[in-house]
Amino acid sequence: MALGRLPGGSSTEKDVDSVGNAYETERMDGPRRMSRIDRPIVKPIVVGGEGDDMTETQLSIDKQMELEQDNAIKYLLGLVPGLILTVVVAALVLYTSLTVWEFCLRHPEVRDVCDIGQMLFWGQKWAWWFTGIMFILNNTFIQGFHCLVGSKYLNTMTYPDHRICTVAFSAIVAIVSFFASLPRTFSGLARLATVSALFTFLSVFLAMVFAGVESHPGGYVPGNEPLVLSVPKAGTTFIAGMNAFMNISYTFIGQITIPSFIAEMKNPRDFPKALWAVTIAEVIVFSLVGSIVYAYTGTQYNVSPAFGSLGNETFLKVSFSFMIPTIIFLGVLYASVSARFVFFSIFQGTVHMGSHTVVGWASWALILIVLWILAFIIAEVIPFFADLLSLMSSLFDSFFGFIFWGVAYLRMRNADYGPGFWHWKTRGIKGPLGAIFNVILIGIGLLFLSGGTYASVESIVQGYEQASFGGPFTCDNNGLLPYTSPT
Repeated sequence: MALGRLPGGSSTEKDVDSVGNAYETERMDGPRRMSRIDRPIVKPIVVGGEGDDMTETQLSIDKQMELEQDNAIKYLLGLVPGLILTVVVAALVLYTSLTVWEFCLRHPEVRDVCDIGQMLFWGQKWAWWFTGIMFILNNTFIQGFHCLVGSKYLNTMTYPDHRICTVAFSAIVAIVSFFASLPRTFSGLARLATVSALFTFLSVFLAMVFAGVESHPGGYVPGNEPLVLSVPKAGTTFIAGMNAFMNISYTFIGQITIPSFIAEMKNPRDFPKALWAVTIAEVIVFSLVGSIVYAYTGTQYNVSPAFGSLGNETFLKVSFSFMIPTIIFLGVLYASVSARFVFFSIFQGTVHMGSHTVVGWASWALILIVLWILAFIIAEVIPFFADLLSLMSSLFDSFFGFIFWGVAYLRMRNADYGPGFWHWKTRGIKGPLGAIFNVILIGIGLLFLSGGTYASVESIVQGYEQASFGGPFTCDNNGLLPYTSPT
């Protein structure tokens, strides 16, 4: 499949408008349609519809601050490498996001990342299915992550009265999230996004302040003062270091959402403005919050999520409680995104797409039930907070964060300049530098997929062998209390 060019490096007003209105002509006839089902595009993730007031910046910062509860800058690598790696990963994600943006400008017919996957691999239908499966799995893993965080929160808040099984807590979160996912419009979720972002900021800010004002971190042993390392501790294993690297990367990588967001914009050329703003904001937040919490808790008392590093139980529970809206909201959002993708694939062109029918609503509910059951199972089979993040990063971010966009760059330059696009005679120094850099990006993705998956799985196996987190579908307490003293 040929990749389009941007004539003269610019676009006419007609070109720009076609990106935001690509779907209008397809849906002019037929019965009255509900706003959400009529528009399979989203502003921040894969959602949308008239009346939504949710912005890319709101959702991106919301997601990334929520992940900061895991102390996304993993200072197992040491303070300096952790900060450097944070800036490097942010820069790589910024670069690849701009590549996605350029690709979408060339192809206003693109509706989601699955369309891009098919186009990148020469229009092959298997590529669409492969991308679609990864898309669903990525979102379902994130749902499972929120079931896990929800059970961790409930166990923490009910400590020491651990009367309810952890599996039950996880099931409660999944059931509540299922019912919250049922609405097929996004006006309510749009408002909740703003509330969620505000509460998440307060949660992270309080954790940072509490870490500074309390006398000692959680699990503190007199005489064993917090150890702050500038470089990795001697003996740090490949598995531990790789997991730290992937946790940082997972927090930033979100290119999977960009195509649908751009498709909803009236002027897609404004997208880089939001992209730069979000990238700068998240680097500042991660660097400050992570560094300050680490400085007061040290390597031996730093746990995941970072709330567990607080030594005062009241401080811990207060800061963690502000995460409730986000724990529910983001899981619900990703469930809705997946349900929409499946629903549209099944009912494209039918009356169920835009009308209130029994079959449509029953199918919608059934899709959500299946998704939340799968998410619940994932949360129980992989009950390790940090390892679940690492596994998601290695399996999905390898493609959606690096491989796809390195290939996209090479395909676009080949369409523009021919097979010799990489030669300095064709484009000057930009030719070989651009080609080499994007081949390196593909290599980073393959490293994630191979070494990252190995490290994640091996870490999970070690966790089971040490029996420190219990087995799958366990009733053991996975909360942040009681504190665990360093060994």
